[in-house]
Amino acid sequence: MSLRQMEYFLAVVEESSFTRAADSLHVTQPALSHQVKALERSVGGPLLERMPRGVRLTAMGRAFLPHAQLAVRSAHQAERAARAAAEVAGGELHLATVHAVAVGLLPGVVARWRALHPGVSLMLREYASTEALEEELERGAADLAVGPEPAQWTGPLLPLGREELVVVVPSDDPLAGRAAVRLAELADRDWIRCAMEPLVDGVLVLDRACGEAGFTPHTVLRTEHTSTAVRMAAAGVGIVMAPAHMARSAVGEDCALLSLDPAWHRGLAVFSRVPLTGAAAAFAELLAGAEPAAATATVTAPRDASGRPD
Repeated sequence: MSLRQMEYFLAVVEESSFTRAADSLHVTQPALSHQVKALERSVGGPLLERMPRGVRLTAMGRAFLPHAQLAVRSAHQAERAARAAAEVAGGELHLATVHAVAVGLLPGVVARWRALHPGVSLMLREYASTEALEEELERGAADLAVGPEPAQWTGPLLPLGREELVVVVPSDDPLAGRAAVRLAELADRDWIRCAMEPLVDGVLVLDRACGEAGFTPHTVLRTEHTSTAVRMAAAGVGIVMAPAHMARSAVGEDCALLSLDPAWHRGLAVFSRVPLTGAAAAFAELLAGAEPAAATATVTAPRDASGRPD
């Protein structure tokens, strides 16, 4: 069994066709078929079922697929890491993050990176939730991740500080002229909720906090991306809680940002499966110099059993 055979197998799965996979790999179809058959002989059975139109995975193929994906990703990551360890002058760095951090914190950092290391290209993958981000990094989808600090992470992790969570309201809202608001004052409001919202003991953090404040939030819209939720709030659909960096980057003068009293913050971090070297280490150092939050108020958002703020 070889890495090339697994790469060929994954191409066939992705394209659902030997012909299209051969074209994408720039090899002949007989050569591709020969490598896939050799792989099937190596594992002891058929991985793909040849159909009149396309192919589909067999039971063995479905079991083999995630391991082949991890093996190929890890091999590519190992190659990038080896080259990056030698120098930071060239190559490619794969980053993973959640959408709110990509919109809020990273643009300025990436711009500075490009000025300092123009020879290193970046590949950015965005995820809707912290769970998806951590799972994909574990599977080797990127060299390092930037996002909310994981509650549990066994690999290298560099804290980046805390970012404030703010409430976004339309510019003509009665609260728009204020700097801060107590959560209990928002009991009668319509809320927009995001996929990024974490769970605490199986309960969404806003539901838990509002319950402690004596009310249940009335949810009128749920979105995948925080930037969408912020734009909806600016349009008057409802109010939303969002990271301050992201909210300030995603909106203009048609909305207002209110701190909570007491303030809420979340910890941000850069983390990886393996020790950071070369380009990955240099990017982490650049991130560490980018202050994620201007405020320094005490964290008062609900905490999980480990005491970490959400």
